[in-house]
Amino acid sequence: MRWLLIVLGAVIFIAGIIFMLQGLGDIGGSAMSGKTTWAVLGPIIAVVGLVVATIGARSRSHPS
Repeated sequence: MRWLLIVLGAVIFIAGIIFMLQGLGDIGGSAMSGKTTWAVLGPIIAVVGLVVATIGARSRSHPS
C-alpha cells in the first residue's frame, strides 16, 4: 500500500504540473492550452499529489 500511494502521488503531481503548463500556454496542442482554469487547478492538483505521496512515504509497513 505504501508504494502504491507514493507512485499514485507522483503521477498526480506530474499531471498537475502538466495541466499548469498547458494552462499557461507553455505546452500546446490541447483544449486545455491557454486556459486560466488549468493554470489555477494544475498547482492545486500537484499539491494534492505531494500530499498523497507524503502520506505514503510516512506510513509504516506492518510486519507480517
